[in-house]
Amino acid sequence: MNNELFASKEQFRHAFEQGLVNLLDHDGLGIFILVLANASFDQHVHDYTHEALLHKYHELTKKYRFLIQDGQLLTEPEDDILVFLKLMAMGFDKVSQTEFRHTEQWELQFNHIRSLRPARISKNIIDGIHLEFDPDGFHFNKPFLQKESYWNGIMNGKHLDIFYNKFPFARFHSLLVPEKESALAQYLTPNYHEYIWQITAQLGETLPGIGMAYNSYGAFSSINHLHFHLFIKDHPLPVTDSVWTHNGGEKDYPITCRVFDDMHEAWRFIDSLHQQQISYNLIYQPGIIYCLPRQLQGTYPDASWSSGFAWYEVSGGFTTFNHTQFTDLDCQQLERELSHLKIELET
Repeated sequence: MNNELFASKEQFRHAFEQGLVNLLDHDGLGIFILVLANASFDQHVHDYTHEALLHKYHELTKKYRFLIQDGQLLTEPEDDILVFLKLMAMGFDKVSQTEFRHTEQWELQFNHIRSLRPARISKNIIDGIHLEFDPDGFHFNKPFLQKESYWNGIMNGKHLDIFYNKFPFARFHSLLVPEKESALAQYLTPNYHEYIWQITAQLGETLPGIGMAYNSYGAFSSINHLHFHLFIKDHPLPVTDSVWTHNGGEKDYPITCRVFDDMHEAWRFIDSLHQQQISYNLIYQPGIIYCLPRQLQGTYPDASWSSGFAWYEVSGGFTTFNHTQFTDLDCQQLERELSHLKIELET
């Protein structure tokens, strides 16, 4: 594979959208849900994929109504069956596009399609920040997942696979898996920290607004296979706002945030977190990294409106699953919930 995909935002968008349409040639509820979730997040993607999605929806509805009426065993994963049954009950045309609003510095989104999925491992209590890779667990080497990769090839000397995110909460939300056949656990090393730093800067030359994110194990990383989140935002993440003290402003961020413009200094800080068994989320942008140490998931009370705080939430974006929450949450509530993750670091 060549790197033409990354030559411009227009080429990247076209390949991203065409890849979603091509996925609908495959059977399976999971693929349909993935394409629908990406379409409901981005209006441009919706317009590009709508005709193919609608055709697939009618095809699948006919199939599953027959199977259910005939009393046949449904062999798809239970999560996918549940989501699709909710869609059938609600109606294809009732799926809302993701909405955004801001309250002071904070960003909220009403992500309708994500509300249909069942709770996952992210609700589990985690002990520690490292777990050995489990070949019998869920990982990116599973054969059925390979069709969900829309690019693979060599980038900066490493083999890289890029997968669609099944339930995106950022534009062009994708999962980058370097050297996936090596079956590395979700535990950052200097080598891969430097790699992501470098390719973020490289891709930033042609893809403005690009960022990479990392959830350490224990910081709402649901897959224990080394991976990073790619996103492209038209508007900066709230954590990058100049109002915050970590960016030279006068307002304290609700949790600790350290900012580095040197990848080696950033690694020394990350390594110190490893030594202290502190979980963290990272936001890589060209030439800068935001490091956010936090409480381990499951060790603090979650708000009823939240499905957990991973990289997007700790960087100031919040996903809500009903419209009342979306319209009613205010900045004091958001800051209070985020402050529950705050952790005191050794000086």
